[in-house]
Amino acid sequence: MRALTVQPGTAGTAQLEDLPDPSPPHHHMLVEGLAIGVCGTDREITAGDYGWAPPGRDRLVLGHESLGRVRQAPSGSDFHVGDLVVGVVRRPDPVPCGACAHGEFDMCRNGRYTERGIKELDGYAAQLWTVEQDYAVRLDPRLADVGMLMEPTTVVAKAWEQVDAIGARSFYDPQRVLVTGAGPIGLLAAMLGIQRGLDVHVLDRITAGPKLDAVTALGATYHHDPVDEVAGKLQPDIVIEATGAGSVVFDAIANTAAYGITCLTGVSTPGRRLSIDAGAQNREIVLENDVVVGSVNANLRHYHAAADALDQADVDWLRRLITRRVPLEKFTDALTAHPDDIKVVLTLS
Repeated sequence: MRALTVQPGTAGTAQLEDLPDPSPPHHHMLVEGLAIGVCGTDREITAGDYGWAPPGRDRLVLGHESLGRVRQAPSGSDFHVGDLVVGVVRRPDPVPCGACAHGEFDMCRNGRYTERGIKELDGYAAQLWTVEQDYAVRLDPRLADVGMLMEPTTVVAKAWEQVDAIGARSFYDPQRVLVTGAGPIGLLAAMLGIQRGLDVHVLDRITAGPKLDAVTALGATYHHDPVDEVAGKLQPDIVIEATGAGSVVFDAIANTAAYGITCLTGVSTPGRRLSIDAGAQNREIVLENDVVVGSVNANLRHYHAAADALDQADVDWLRRLITRRVPLEKFTDALTAHPDDIKVVLTLS
């Protein structure tokens, strides 16, 4: 089988390799890899900025936004040959910490978790892969073209769960949400907001193209003015922040409604400095009972919530998010960002 591998920590080492076909261990399934989604983490790993190879090896099979079809399932399994599945990314740490011991491995407290295609476990960018039954999730067959959107949907499913948990501390009747960033995470967060019946607004810098079109087709409102102006007028009850841009983060936090909730999902680039009035920011957060929370990764509960969200979604709208499908042999093109990209998919079969 062919697989896309990289030497983490060294730029320019991504290559296609011919690897032995895997043999599934006990309680594992053998899966035909159909496609993977490409995201910023994959590009960081291939740039040498991130990632860890499995112990005792110097190369890692890339890919964590998986989609595959079951070829072989253990006897008595809930899965069957032909099922459309995705593989969960993270595995709990071996200690385990309290969070991992309770199935909340997305909240691992000691950092010893592992991740498929990222940290010490081979990923899903292979024509065949194996996965434990307990770390696979079945998708509806109608999602065969778009199922690789599952993993980013889990990220926003968790973000919304965190928002709900915080909102439950008091009277909670949100009406308006502002999503900053119209990439895959932002658009999928907006989709979940629409599914919840909220008045959804999405802010990004572009003034035309597939991102704006996707927002409009979703039934949300698009904005491209500065975030302090937009949020200042909207006074959103909830902000889902998906840019990681420092100025956007702080302007969004400063302009929520009373006891507003800002959930940060975008990862900022270190080294960019900006001046803020920390005293004023603290005063406003305290006096308005505001909450700012970070959210990353997902556990099994979020995968099942994401599967439900995709089941409810308009598949034609989901297809809008996939702006390029690139065959495996042209992986360098998939790993190169284009200006109008939303989600790039690498096809494996």
